[in-house]
Amino acid sequence: MRAVPITVTALAAAFLLTACGGGDDNSSGGEENKAASGSACAAGDLAMELGAVNAAPAAGDTGNVTVTVTNNGAECTLDGFPEVAFDADGTSTAVPRNEAAEAQELTLPEQGTTSFTITYVRAEEGGSEGLAVTTVKYGLPGGEADQSFAWTYGDVALKSEDTPDASVSAFQQAGD
Repeated sequence: MRAVPITVTALAAAFLLTACGGGDDNSSGGEENKAASGSACAAGDLAMELGAVNAAPAAGDTGNVTVTVTNNGAECTLDGFPEVAFDADGTSTAVPRNEAAEAQELTLPEQGTTSFTITYVRAEEGGSEGLAVTTVKYGLPGGEADQSFAWTYGDVALKSEDTPDASVSAFQQAGD
């Protein structure tokens, strides 16, 4: 298997994230104030870039596509998995979350980065056992999958009639 690095210009991101939690806790008298590690990331503060790709060279092989997220705003928090969908033949098919991964709240400092990975199994080109994916849409937790990139890594195998043999990882801390 051969790793094929691909550099793609940064995609402008405008994401709406759903903030977790309820109202204010106005209790006083505690020795420590519970300081928020950052509010939900604001729309327009995040930039996404297609990163390293380890493309599956043949049917039955597994490949990985990494997306890097950079915070260009103030410290903020990501909580959950990214939303990812494959577009094939005019139909959008959700990519399931990696069942072995556990999402954790991630504080993203100003200019901090995180990433997530789309793992897929390649299908035989033009076969009935795969999706002829043309585009991948993605977004952040609580938002819509509204950013996209062209899929050039071959057809994606199916686990069942409507479930791709693919998964998306939780966010991973990147950098120092």
